[in-house]
Amino acid sequence: MPSLAAPESSNIAGGRELKDRIVVISKIPGEVRSPIDGDCTPHKRRLRSDTARKDATISAFSPSKTKSPRRCINGSPKSSKRDVGKDSGENPLVSQKLLANRISDVMTTTSNWNPRDSEQIRAVKDALHVSKAPPVVVCREEEQRMVLQFVKECVGRVKAGSLYICGCPGTGKSLLMEKVKKDIVQCAIETGFQPPDVLAINCTSLAKSSEIFTKILETLQPKKKLNGSTTPLQQLQNCFSQKQQHGTKMLLIIADELDYLINRDCAVLHDLFMLTLLPFSRCILIGVANAIDLADRFLPRLQSLNCKPMVVTFRSYSKDQIFRILNQRMTALPYTVFQPQALELCARKVAAASGDMRKALCICRCAIEILEADLRESACDMSFSSAEDCSFEQQATQDPVFLTKNELDVVRVDHMAIALSKTYRSPTVDIIQSLPQHQQIILCAAVKHFDGGKKDTTLGELNKSYIDICKSALIPPINIMEVSSMCRVLSDQGLLKLGQSRDDKLRRISLKVDEGDISFALQGVRFFRSCLQ
Repeated sequence: MPSLAAPESSNIAGGRELKDRIVVISKIPGEVRSPIDGDCTPHKRRLRSDTARKDATISAFSPSKTKSPRRCINGSPKSSKRDVGKDSGENPLVSQKLLANRISDVMTTTSNWNPRDSEQIRAVKDALHVSKAPPVVVCREEEQRMVLQFVKECVGRVKAGSLYICGCPGTGKSLLMEKVKKDIVQCAIETGFQPPDVLAINCTSLAKSSEIFTKILETLQPKKKLNGSTTPLQQLQNCFSQKQQHGTKMLLIIADELDYLINRDCAVLHDLFMLTLLPFSRCILIGVANAIDLADRFLPRLQSLNCKPMVVTFRSYSKDQIFRILNQRMTALPYTVFQPQALELCARKVAAASGDMRKALCICRCAIEILEADLRESACDMSFSSAEDCSFEQQATQDPVFLTKNELDVVRVDHMAIALSKTYRSPTVDIIQSLPQHQQIILCAAVKHFDGGKKDTTLGELNKSYIDICKSALIPPINIMEVSSMCRVLSDQGLLKLGQSRDDKLRRISLKVDEGDISFALQGVRFFRSCLQ
């Protein structure tokens, strides 16, 4: 029987350490062999029986044919320890070594994600932070092309112009402007044009709305002191009304959060766009705001002069676009952090609610924190286990399969569901989650019963669905009178609509809330999630 050479340290970190530490000592004196890597010292003579036994061992652990451990080792429950491997010629140490080697290969080919590593957690949260700009802006290729084309034409023709970018919050407007600032300078150099000066202003940082003209004047004339007799706006108007010197650079002004400039008479906003209409103006103005109809509502004079700015609208992100952007952020990391189903759930919910990409990133960061809390809770539960359980778990932690399972802990659907419920918490969801178990089962039965397109049913039919769910979970069901009483409670809370009838079984029942709210409130519990799938 081969024996295992005991290593100096008993800590086994994974399949590869097990591969390095396990050494099989053969029965043949003076011969030491590794069960996977082959012989460390050459055989003097190889017997046919040895070759057959080795082939049998390898074939027994091939992926195409698997057997139970008892059959592979003992052959039958009554076999003695001396008969281990006697019939099939299998070596239990070789089987453990092959298993460890296979798991080690899986770990290296898939990922080395360890949620207990603070450095990895920090790297994941940084990748999901709103301020982290990806190297390539995806799902906004058409908008980027339109903005760059507009700026290129203005720079190439040395002509002023104005552009207004609008869209809901979190649709990539500011992110794209950061990309445009870098790309336009590079494009001007490549095409042989003089690159413009760039002035990026966030209007929320201005103490007064009229300060934006001071910022523009300081960029155009950095060495010239401001004249106290005239306002910055008047100096800009005088400058752009006179012919400029040859070789004067164009000025690209990117005014983010433009709607903060709106005052009572909208004079500042109007004068800002009018700078691009002066005869010798070299301003390229790009205004960014959330309001879609800002130009129509607050700049009617520009429209009457037929000088309305070009408008580029950023639509809310769709489910597929949010999923693609999240995947782009995660592929920059060398390990897998989220289940694809978890990211898809996040993308679906955010796209249905607002399409705000910033909200999706915050939800994913929240799911990471929920995973951390889950692991800490599991560690506390293990620390308070009994001595017998501790000895069992110590034995289990030496198993490569146990280590691999812990190393590949990822953000699952239940983690993402909790993060979504914290973000999009509504009174209806709170009410459903605080209900007793049997009332939640009644709502779950109603959702399943109305899944085929029905709008209402009888209390008797709903009771049958309720009993089926209880039987599937081995939960003792309550009688129909108690079900009727619970339906009245749910009706009082505004979740069900209960009709009138002399016989309780014939009372009509319909849902007063959206089925999606019920599914969303209950999907954090594995039992309800399996019932609703």
